[in-house]
Amino acid sequence: MKNKPQIAFFGIKYFPSRGGTSRVAENLIINLANDFEITVYCYKNKDAKNHIPGVKVIEFPEIKFGSLGVFLYYGLCYMHIRLFGTYDIVHAHKIDSFFFLDGLSKKSKVIATAHEAPYKRDKWGRVAKKFFKLCERRFLNFKGTKTAISKPLCEFYKETENIDVLFVPNGINLSENRSVALGEKFWPAQLPKSTPFVLFAARRIMGTKGLHTMLKAYKKIDYKGHIFVAGELDNYPAYIKEIKELSKGLNVHFLGFVNPLPALLALVDSCEYFVFPSETEGMSIMLLEVASTGKPILASDIPENTQVFNEDDVLFFENKNVDDLAEKIKWLESNTKEFELLGQHAETKVANRYTWDRIALEYKDLYESLL
Repeated sequence: MKNKPQIAFFGIKYFPSRGGTSRVAENLIINLANDFEITVYCYKNKDAKNHIPGVKVIEFPEIKFGSLGVFLYYGLCYMHIRLFGTYDIVHAHKIDSFFFLDGLSKKSKVIATAHEAPYKRDKWGRVAKKFFKLCERRFLNFKGTKTAISKPLCEFYKETENIDVLFVPNGINLSENRSVALGEKFWPAQLPKSTPFVLFAARRIMGTKGLHTMLKAYKKIDYKGHIFVAGELDNYPAYIKEIKELSKGLNVHFLGFVNPLPALLALVDSCEYFVFPSETEGMSIMLLEVASTGKPILASDIPENTQVFNEDDVLFFENKNVDDLAEKIKWLESNTKEFELLGQHAETKVANRYTWDRIALEYKDLYESLL
C-alpha cells in the first residue's frame, strides 16, 4: 500500500485547541487525517498524544516569557523540523511563526497561512509590532504557497503590495457537541438557571475585542438585564480594571475562559443573543460557531465580519460607536421576531458555505498540487 504523504503543522501552540488559530488547525487535521500522515508541533499537554487518533505530536514546554517565549518555542519546533523532520509539506500558521519560512522551505514544501495582521492588536508593544511586520514581510516575499483566512487581508496585500494571497476561509463543524453540565459549571452561583442573559465571549479579553464599547452602550440605555462575559481576565490588568469600572451599575457576570467548546456552545444555546463588538479580526470562528446555533448576533461592521455576513444575517453597528450600538440594542428589544429571523438566515448561510468538510478539500487540493 502506498504511504500517505507526511504533513507537519507548524506555528500551533495548543493541541487540543483553546480557540483561535489552534482551532482552525485542529479542524483541518480532523478532516484530513485519513488522507495524510499528520504531525502537530505543540505545547506539552497530557491530552495531546491521544487527542486525534493517528495524529503524531511533537511537544515542547511552554516558555512563560511573553512574545519572546513564543518565539523561542517556534525556534525549538523549527530546529526539530530541520534536524529530524522528513515531511513532504510543512503547513505554517500565524504571521509570528513566519520568521522561519525560508529555513523551512529548505527542508520541505511549505504552505503559509496568515490568520490576521497581529500588529493591529493593542496587546502588543512597539518591539513586538515591529517583529510582526518583519515576519509579515517574510511572508509576502515567500515564494511558496501563501493563503489567508481573511478576504480583506488578501485584498489589502494585493492593493498595497500587488502580491496575490489565496483566500481560504475558516469554517465550523455543524456536528459540534454541547454539554449543558459543563456549561453550568460556569453559571453564576447566585442566579437561577432560567435567568435570561446576553453573551459576550472571547478567549482573552483585550481592548480590540470591544467589550468597553459594549458596556458603555448598555449603560447608556440603563440596561437592567444580565450580561455574561466569557474570557480570560488575567492578561491585561489595566484594561480589566477599566472593564470592571464600566460594569458598575450593570448586571455583569465574569465567567472566565469558558472551555471546552461544548461548554461554550451550551451557553450560546441558552442566551437571548450574542454580542460581538470586536474592532479587528482575521475571520472569527467564534462568530461562525455562534451563527451555526441560529442565535441572533449583534456585531461590529468591520470588514472581516461583513465579508461573511450581510444585513440579512446579522444586526450590525458601526465599529467603536457607542451611540449606534445603544440604538441597535433598543431596536432589537422592540423587534424581537425580526432579530431572531436574522439568526436563522445566518445559520443557513454557515451551513451552506462555511463547513470544514468543504474547506478542508481546498487545502487537500493545495497539498496535492505541491506533491
